[in-house]
Amino acid sequence: MLWLAAFLLAAANFVVVLDTTIANVSVPNIAGGLAVSSSQGTYVITSYAVAEAISVPLTGWLAARFGTVRVFVVSMMLFGVFSVLCGLAGSLGTLVAFRVLQGLAGGPLMPLSQTLLLRIFPKEKVGAAIGLWSMTTLIAPIMGPILGGVLCDQVGWPSIFFINAPIALLCGYAGWQLLKRYESELLSMRMDGIGLGLMVVWVAALQILLDEGKNQDWFASSEIILLAIVAVIGFIAFLIWELTERTPIVDLRVFRHRGYSVSVLTISLAFGSFFGATVLTPLWLQSYMGYTATEAGYATAMSGILAVMVAPLAAKLSSSMDPRPLVFCGVMWLGGVTLFRSFSTSDMTFWQVAIPLLIQGIGMPFFFVPLTGLALASVTEAETASAAGLMNFMRTLSGAFATSLVNTAWEDRASLNRSDLAGVVDKSGEVMAQLSASGMDHELSRNVIDQLVQAQSIMLSTNQIFWLSGLSFVIAAMVIWLAPRPTRVADTSTAH
Repeated sequence: MLWLAAFLLAAANFVVVLDTTIANVSVPNIAGGLAVSSSQGTYVITSYAVAEAISVPLTGWLAARFGTVRVFVVSMMLFGVFSVLCGLAGSLGTLVAFRVLQGLAGGPLMPLSQTLLLRIFPKEKVGAAIGLWSMTTLIAPIMGPILGGVLCDQVGWPSIFFINAPIALLCGYAGWQLLKRYESELLSMRMDGIGLGLMVVWVAALQILLDEGKNQDWFASSEIILLAIVAVIGFIAFLIWELTERTPIVDLRVFRHRGYSVSVLTISLAFGSFFGATVLTPLWLQSYMGYTATEAGYATAMSGILAVMVAPLAAKLSSSMDPRPLVFCGVMWLGGVTLFRSFSTSDMTFWQVAIPLLIQGIGMPFFFVPLTGLALASVTEAETASAAGLMNFMRTLSGAFATSLVNTAWEDRASLNRSDLAGVVDKSGEVMAQLSASGMDHELSRNVIDQLVQAQSIMLSTNQIFWLSGLSFVIAAMVIWLAPRPTRVADTSTAH
């Protein structure tokens, strides 16, 4: 029964992590199904990520106030219900609203599933239980693109949300039956409502600004200016309140530890670069390289295969040596491969796209595992839980922000590249003459040339984004050396 409970907790973690990647390859299908642009389709990703990030700091208060098991079960059930509503959504606005609710419900599930594992297993078996839980964290990002691609092509995009429902409802019901005797004692804790409100205001304002900026012509729009003012004032007010509040919703005081601050900056830069490029890849492959969602899913999932294989080695080395060289090498590896990808061409084969992603996976565990250990080893043991929650908040938020920035920059660069290419393409008229000689009329010949220019504009834009992402990885790798050598080895089982 104990291992059945562990399997259920691992499955709960699996579906939450799965939903961070399953929508990546589905954006073109969702955008087409709801008659919106692909850039608007990425709101499905960013809305979920932001909502999940916001709900994570609430987990501790919710568990103390209502009980760890109750919160886990209710969150699991709500996650399933909102997943179904996402699949039934008939407009982008409705889908984004339900994705927000799905993210709010899913946020507590990762830390709570880990907490419950530590509670129900005896110390001598905790390692094996956490190992099972950790494998779902590694496998879910691989399965997400594949499952999303297959479901979109074979069934339809709503199915990527419907598939969550039976798992979530089963885990919720069975979890209550198996875990209710492990319910925690209820405590009457005061919630930092003002801190939470300020956090929601500035994060939401900034995310909407990043998502809508390109559509509103940025600061030429009074709406964007207002959002920027709200974001800045809200952020400053949030900092002041959280640093002076006795029981803050987010304990910003942990940033006084240099090792922790540097680690969080590194993971924010590197994960933002990684997630932005990961979202861009299937969008580019499906929209301009002629890939189906399934093919794009297989290509994207390649990055996780070697990551799973080398993860045990990364964990072993992280516990026996200074983690900084491991982080530096891991992040530089990711940066080097991403810079290599900035030389992509529009006539690449599937394996020319997939093999660099496969090789890139080697660096992922050497980035995540030792960096988490370094961050948590830099704070006091009493601060470990809040430090882990804040790190997860920053990591998830950086992914959401990077998705918006990458999407905006990709389209803007494509427009600039198109303008540059349009001025030099076929100046002599030779291509037009050849097309006309082949039997095409003038209008069709112009359309063919126009399509060629558009395809190359996108290819150049994609390479430019990969180059910027690779540069961001390199900067993140350099930053890690600002952290002091840790004086202890942290228990990373509290990191979520």
